[in-house]
Amino acid sequence: MKVRIVNKSNHDLPRYETGGSAGMDLRANIEEPLTLSPLERQLVPTGLFIELPQGYEAQIRPRSGLAFKKGLSLVNTPGTIDSDYRGEIKVIMINLSGEAQTITPGERIAQMVIARYEQVDWDEVETLSDSERGAGGFGSTGS
Repeated sequence: MKVRIVNKSNHDLPRYETGGSAGMDLRANIEEPLTLSPLERQLVPTGLFIELPQGYEAQIRPRSGLAFKKGLSLVNTPGTIDSDYRGEIKVIMINLSGEAQTITPGERIAQMVIARYEQVDWDEVETLSDSERGAGGFGSTGS
């Protein structure tokens, strides 16, 4: 699938790092290092603008290595970039560690997964059909 992209960053386009990768890494498009104090959050620009086809979204997800090594994650995860959004992709980063953490220019800060979705038409009814699970939730299917 071809997706139109405008790259106003100082970095290469996102790419799949391996043949089996679901996501492409997004990089911090910042001029100087950005330090986040514990529990501080910042909106980090990527310099990327995309035009997805109708029926697709871009999901913005944390990078596991960044979360493990630095305690940096995303506040709104997964974040959704809708097919009709044309603004810059920005990432809401948060420092969940107990010490200040620095994001450097060009650092890989998140991953983006392109996914198909369906829109629904609601069929409002009075009851739902039975199922084996029923209304059980929050651990009702086992530990």
